[in-house]
Amino acid sequence: MRGIQPCQPALSRFQRYLALTLITSLLSLLGLFDLLQRTHAVRRNYPILGNIRYLFEGVRPEIRQYLLESDSDALPFSRAQRSLVYSRAKNETSDKPFGTLVDVYQSGFEFISHSMRPAPLSDPDSFRVTIGGPQCTQPYSASVFNISAMSFGSLSANAIRALNQGARQGNFAHDTGEGSISPYHREHGGDLIWELGSGYFGCRTADGQFDPERFAEQARSPQVRMIEIKMSQGAKPGHGGILPKHKITVEIAETRGIPMGQDCVSPSSHSAFSTPLEMVRFIDRLRTLSGGKPVGFKFCLGHPWEFMGIAKAMLETGIYPDFIVVDGKEGGTGAAPVEFTDHIGVPMREGLLFVHNTLVGLNLRDKIKLGASGKIVSAFDIASVLAIGADWCNSARGFMFAIGCIQSQSCHTNKCPTGVATQDLLRQRALVVPDKAARVFNFHRNTLRALAEMLAAAGLEHPSQLKAKHLVRRMSATEVKLFSQLHVFLKPGELLTGEVEGEFYARMWQLARADSFEPHSEGAEADPRRPADALEPA
Repeated sequence: MRGIQPCQPALSRFQRYLALTLITSLLSLLGLFDLLQRTHAVRRNYPILGNIRYLFEGVRPEIRQYLLESDSDALPFSRAQRSLVYSRAKNETSDKPFGTLVDVYQSGFEFISHSMRPAPLSDPDSFRVTIGGPQCTQPYSASVFNISAMSFGSLSANAIRALNQGARQGNFAHDTGEGSISPYHREHGGDLIWELGSGYFGCRTADGQFDPERFAEQARSPQVRMIEIKMSQGAKPGHGGILPKHKITVEIAETRGIPMGQDCVSPSSHSAFSTPLEMVRFIDRLRTLSGGKPVGFKFCLGHPWEFMGIAKAMLETGIYPDFIVVDGKEGGTGAAPVEFTDHIGVPMREGLLFVHNTLVGLNLRDKIKLGASGKIVSAFDIASVLAIGADWCNSARGFMFAIGCIQSQSCHTNKCPTGVATQDLLRQRALVVPDKAARVFNFHRNTLRALAEMLAAAGLEHPSQLKAKHLVRRMSATEVKLFSQLHVFLKPGELLTGEVEGEFYARMWQLARADSFEPHSEGAEADPRRPADALEPA
């Protein structure tokens, strides 16, 4: 036994030499490859060492998010916002000790004023709104907080299952997104808002045109409660959409009615109509084909006269949408050019206020309900948009956080690490449907409970009682203002009389046309309902 012991150190030295030889050989090959490659100048000038730059660049987002980012850095959602959703989805307490971390003396700080006589706490299940105007025969009682549009294809099958099962359990609505109604939307029977985009997925002909027969067949399903025409999306208005071919599966192709092997493109505009008059008639057609269900449209405000043109078409035809959803440029997307997400479209609050004011000024506000979407995750987010004109709110990324999204911002790569935004079967296996469905239900329920507590503190019993006078913004270190003081609010019928106090509204109203989305040219025949002193756009 003692005679073979000296061999052990020799063997150990051989193993070390072998490992060193392998490492140096691999590094030599890497260095040779770096010298010969023509793509990266850093690696060509600094072989081997230059790769360290790309290593750190690859993990920079994770290092920043988990180690460097403060609780209040919104990129695009802050750690505090995400933690709030996670805790409510897990049914954990979201209470915080010691006091606020928010600088209440910083310009832009917002709060809701409370009452010296708080109201009794209301049942959050009563926070609903009936959607359906005078021309609707199947109105829908919707929660004031619902799941915003996210398509199957952008999201995984398990993500759709979890969202819809949670919506069914909580009795709130799930917007399909423009990717049509998949088998996974139907599996658990949750209420659906069918979003109809410019690609007419689920009701299109072979050449991509609208197919009324296929639409009627799907729209009359009892699970479909409302139909929403997508005019534009907040994060990329006017851009259309694309689902890359590497994310298209056989199921997605069958659901959308598209061929395999090529990118699925949603055009930037609709082929079924091209003017405001044609648009409202299309709304009326969809309402008839659906059997009288609520039909409306979603858009991000762009040229103000275009929406006013739609409003003029409503007056001219007597046809009204049952609802309008105002999306904001702060809204989310699977993928969009940076210039669009940063510099195209009107933020949600300004768009919502403009739409609300226009309808009030035309005596149409009582006929049309307003929804709002764009970075809404908390009870205060809901209250703040209801206070300036919305009847209900939708959230997309909030519910994505509830089912496990960690804001890795890899939605467009098909490599979502949590199985939310991917078609990779192995990756989406990580998303356990019953567990995440319960989190969707919990997030909705706990958020509305928090809203009920805020309302009670303000002396209110229902979200519909929230007004602009309840919302306050700090303007400077020494001044705060009510939202009712900050913004112009038109009086009922003001646009019809021509006596408009807001010069901007008067000017946009004169530019608007029912027969075209183009503005009136200078010297065009005046509309008797438009003030005569309006100006051309700059």
